[in-house]
Amino acid sequence: MPTGKSGSKDPGPSIKDPELYEKLRDDGASKEKAARISNAAAATSRSEMGERGGAAQDYEDRTVEELRERARELDIEGRSSMSKDELIDALRNH
Repeated sequence: MPTGKSGSKDPGPSIKDPELYEKLRDDGASKEKAARISNAAAATSRSEMGERGGAAQDYEDRTVEELRERARELDIEGRSSMSKDELIDALRNH
């Protein structure tokens, strides 16, 4: 049985929807982002989750200060010296 360690496909017991988690990881999502999305999907119906989404403003439409605030919420290191493009990249790949 897979143990969740390096090289294993088993993401561990904290992942509520392992199939979605693996798909997100295969698509390039970070472990944290894949876990967050897959667990949210498992906690509610996917149609409800889709209805909740879509209200966020595009990163390109936000000010640098708004981007830094979001980066602070996600505890992204080095955010205070990042340019707008760097902040957007860091937020998308967190």
